[in-house]
Amino acid sequence: MIKKITFFLLLVTAYTTVNGQGKLGPITITHGEEIEADKETIVRIAGETNGKIYTLATKGKNYFIKVFNSENMDLVSVNEIEMDDFIDKEPVFEEIAVLNNRIYIIGSVYDRKNKINNLLAVEISEEGKLTSNTKKLFSTEVTKNREKGAFYFKHSPNQDKLLIMHASLFDKEEIMQYEIKLINENLDIVTSHLEKVSFEDRRDLEFAISDFDVTFQDDIFLVINESYRERKEKKNIEKFEVHAFKKANNYAKEVINIDFTGKEVINCEMLMTADNTLNLVGFYSSVNKRGKANWKLKGIYSATINASVNEVTNLKFNVFDLETKTKLIGERRAKKDKDIPPFYSTHSLIEKEDGGLIFLAEYRQSIIGRSSGIGIGGLGVSFTPITFFTNEIIVTSLNADGSVEWANVLAKDQKASFTTMSLGMYSFSNGSNFSVGVGISIPLAVLGKGPEYLGAIPIYNNGELTVVFNDNKKNMGVTDIEEIKTLGNYNKAIPTAFTFDRTNGDISRIDPEELQKDQLILRPGVYHIKTDKEYLIYSSRRSEDKLGRMTID
Repeated sequence: MIKKITFFLLLVTAYTTVNGQGKLGPITITHGEEIEADKETIVRIAGETNGKIYTLATKGKNYFIKVFNSENMDLVSVNEIEMDDFIDKEPVFEEIAVLNNRIYIIGSVYDRKNKINNLLAVEISEEGKLTSNTKKLFSTEVTKNREKGAFYFKHSPNQDKLLIMHASLFDKEEIMQYEIKLINENLDIVTSHLEKVSFEDRRDLEFAISDFDVTFQDDIFLVINESYRERKEKKNIEKFEVHAFKKANNYAKEVINIDFTGKEVINCEMLMTADNTLNLVGFYSSVNKRGKANWKLKGIYSATINASVNEVTNLKFNVFDLETKTKLIGERRAKKDKDIPPFYSTHSLIEKEDGGLIFLAEYRQSIIGRSSGIGIGGLGVSFTPITFFTNEIIVTSLNADGSVEWANVLAKDQKASFTTMSLGMYSFSNGSNFSVGVGISIPLAVLGKGPEYLGAIPIYNNGELTVVFNDNKKNMGVTDIEEIKTLGNYNKAIPTAFTFDRTNGDISRIDPEELQKDQLILRPGVYHIKTDKEYLIYSSRRSEDKLGRMTID
């Protein structure tokens, strides 16, 4: 089972002949008919139901529903999304959801007069048109527009419910707030919970919602990381806990404490595995003499919780070994026991057959340049250059007891640059002391400009991990991180796959046997996982666009 992320990209690439089939190791790619109406760029594959594939597309500032036939993936219809005004405002698009056989568009509207952030859902017909079935899901009171917060979404593993969280910070009132609601396929609210956390007289409080999820049993879990300085006792207080809302207990709030000292949790990825075991994995840092975190990565922690009785059954902190650190920061710094820079984000958490886990974390950074503006007809227009970097991936195989079985580093160096007219799309529910580490992804408004070609997707099948990504063709056959060349022009990328030996993590690289001049390149920021062996994908080459399927042998 692969845990999807909520905090940035899951990407893949491969190659194929037109209307044909491609092979890359154990991966087979097939594509459907060419999409003739390609002016609207697909930015999300919502799912497959009723013999059709439903996608979200953009053109300029407008959104569209594109519907495809499942059999040959030819285009059935294109319909613009025009939600009815709410309090004289058109909703801002937030999410598209397929719940069983029903499709919904979700948008938000801020009520400036009453200081309420609203979330609305509209059902989509099988033909891809908006219906009259509309329902308000959230009406959350906030303090002002600047502190209206943000919405985050997680689909249930059964694909029949949607977990929605709204998070916000009220600075003047010294309150942090989150509200969760579980929605079923009929838009009924199964359960809801509103939590307020005061940081009065604790201005140095750092509060993070590190992850949240819903399980096969419709149980809800949030990972909360809270730390502050106890000035009288001159020590740092670290609270790392899970807030559980279980269906069997009528969704009453339960708190599971994970106790430790002398360390600071940096991030977290959560996964429910067999026997109702909740797994938490991420990076941690050391703390200084005053108890404050140094915010560099010391190693990987692993915690397991028996969710049936809320008991922490295991907690381990694994320091990076010398070989891994050497690949990341060089031999000289590694031998001086220097820690790793904090630029690695949780990517995926995979359950192994022996009860262990495989944890992947990717180097991710973005550089936002200085905006420049022009005046047109008395109106100012601002343009901002942005560059995304997604580089090497730390791959760690954990035993069932949380100890490290093996670790390795997947070598890659990718970047994509583009210019946007607005930076507003980058605002998340973050403040100086409040952060939400879930749901962070490439904004829809910039998909299609390059970042969706970066990153990698892990595929776990029959006990073997395969990671697929776009690479520079000059790197064919290369696995050494010191020798790889940067992928700057993704339009000239080749597909490659790294496979990891299940016993020791040794890497074998699979490159295409022959390079095709006009091969299709996936836009894998646009994908949908149907099963652990089948993915819906989107590929393009210049003006040629196609949907496809990726299957694992």
